[in-house]
Amino acid sequence: MAWLNNGILRNGQIEVICGCMFSGKTEALITQIRRAQIARLRFQVFKPVVDTRYALDAVASHDRTEFPATNVKTAQEILHLVEPFTEVIGIDECQFFTNDIADVATALATSGRRVILAGLDTDWQGQPFGPMPQLLALADVIHKQYAICVVCGAPATRTQRIVGANGQFLLGSTESYEARCRKHFDPTFSERLKHSASRLAASNEAMAQDNSLATDAFGRPIGEFS
Repeated sequence: MAWLNNGILRNGQIEVICGCMFSGKTEALITQIRRAQIARLRFQVFKPVVDTRYALDAVASHDRTEFPATNVKTAQEILHLVEPFTEVIGIDECQFFTNDIADVATALATSGRRVILAGLDTDWQGQPFGPMPQLLALADVIHKQYAICVVCGAPATRTQRIVGANGQFLLGSTESYEARCRKHFDPTFSERLKHSASRLAASNEAMAQDNSLATDAFGRPIGEFS
């Protein structure tokens, strides 16, 4: 339900800022929080504790733009940390939370607060990421951000993992990911790269084993005598 603040009846809402990596999601979130600050609205910013890439106590964009934030282990912690008269709440990297972030956002918006959430809408395989689909379905306002494809320069909507690794969660930046358009996105590249590295390692190990068993004309291991 709406709440009274300074005699003004406020209606809450959920806003979601989404897109691939390097699309400016955190920058857009910081911009909205700074606008709230200029408007003298009371605000709080939160981020998942697992995101330690650029700053421990701040949300930070890839170009190192930062804004102070509170780390939380779970989405439910946010409900306990929100102060009574907070009007605007920013939450970054929402894809790292469990699905109950949707319930938390709904509760905060129902209480009359403006809730701004930012996160990756798809993972490195191009699949919906964590709770983001549910947040997008609940949102009153959606801001879709676009990066630039590193291959062709077209608008990018996908996050390309460029290192060999499995698992949905792999913290990283430009050393591990690139922005790609749909045409140049390859969701199996990372797994193929990992398998190739494994095969190369196995081949090198086999060659080393063969060399250790090699003998000269007298049956002595090569390398034993000089």
